[in-house]
Amino acid sequence: MDLSKIVTAQLLVSLVVIFVVINVVLITVAYSIYLERKISAYIQDRLGPNRVGFDFGLPFLSFLKGCLGLGQPMADGLKFLLKEDYAPARVDKYLFTIAPMASIIPALMGFVIIPWGGMWICPDFSLPLIGAIKGGPVQVAGLTADVGVLYILAVASLGVYGVTLGGWASNNKFSFLGGLRCTAQMISYEVPLGVSLLSALLLMGTVLPDGIIRYQEQHGWLVIAQPIAAFIFFTAILAEANRAPFDNAEAEQELVGGFHTEYSSMRFALFFLAEYAHIVTSSAFFTLIFLGGYHLPGLGWLSPETTSILAVFLKFFVFFGKVVLLICFMMVIRWSLPRLRYDQVMMMAWQAIIPLALAVLVMTSVMVYLGMGGTVEMLLANIGLGIFCLVIQPILPKFVANRKIPMHGSRFNPMPGDLVRTGPSEPVALEDRPVQGTVPVV
Repeated sequence: MDLSKIVTAQLLVSLVVIFVVINVVLITVAYSIYLERKISAYIQDRLGPNRVGFDFGLPFLSFLKGCLGLGQPMADGLKFLLKEDYAPARVDKYLFTIAPMASIIPALMGFVIIPWGGMWICPDFSLPLIGAIKGGPVQVAGLTADVGVLYILAVASLGVYGVTLGGWASNNKFSFLGGLRCTAQMISYEVPLGVSLLSALLLMGTVLPDGIIRYQEQHGWLVIAQPIAAFIFFTAILAEANRAPFDNAEAEQELVGGFHTEYSSMRFALFFLAEYAHIVTSSAFFTLIFLGGYHLPGLGWLSPETTSILAVFLKFFVFFGKVVLLICFMMVIRWSLPRLRYDQVMMMAWQAIIPLALAVLVMTSVMVYLGMGGTVEMLLANIGLGIFCLVIQPILPKFVANRKIPMHGSRFNPMPGDLVRTGPSEPVALEDRPVQGTVPVV
């Protein structure tokens, strides 16, 4: 058998990209946890992790002590590995073990379609036991497929199975409720995710990742031409990754820990890693569709036509830099916005986000049909659609599941003749200067 006909330059490049990127993603996941703790500390006026370095208690490595707390992810990983792996009685042990794996594997599969480095002209070369391998243009990605971004949608939809199985197999009512919440939420927000993506693809006319970047190089980033679709897509990926303000599957105040209440050790860590891996993959997906991928305006060496090896590395760092900035933005959102109530999350999806996504799809279809798919025309159409939605929103019918039950005698439904006082009556609460107002001043 002639292996040189099977082992092509594209196959070898894809294998190298998969090996490199999966390790980069795992390191990014570990340090995303560190980054989130530092960002939350900054927002809350704290220091965050700042003690664990890389000295490992050895005197000759004392200069690595501290290191801004960069050793914290390693310490957390060792802690998870060494903790007791506990499974409660009467759980479905097979599904209980499979669930974390079913959650992390789809999260680590989606990135392979991302064209991290664009196109590279590979020279001819030879390998031992294989022989000469013909070079040529190769895509610096883990997978080159005509289905393009549809692969990511198919893989991302599998992530719900791990959470649902984990909640059901735990034999715990809180875990089961968390699994049900996650299932309903992910199914609901996959609809606007797909519709907003369809609006973007309809405008660009291609599902090939490289073609998407080429379109944005010529016409500008799609976040400018389709800002409403970008907003819907970003909201949907937050909900798909169970990130705040959509983290109702965990909801510590209501469900203890949600679907992973009964998990410990590395099985719990896999759920934790899957969430951050979904964040990395979804941020890369958003960067590809709406932020131009590795393209930066005015920099010719980041053009898709530049195919040198130096350009490949530069494109990778630009693409990955955008991904990291998006991850930081998601973390700022988490520590800035409160968690939405579960019924609010579902009502927002079905009463606001999905109708808005359908309106954007219809608007895009009309604009493309009329031949007005330019960036300026689409931006003006989005502004017009936004104004129209704000105008008709107050007159649309609304369904509110949680209504206040009238309880006669309460402050919301006082008895006839009752005087209801809802403000404070204590002198300390009414005093602008409570200390000076209650302590005698000599």
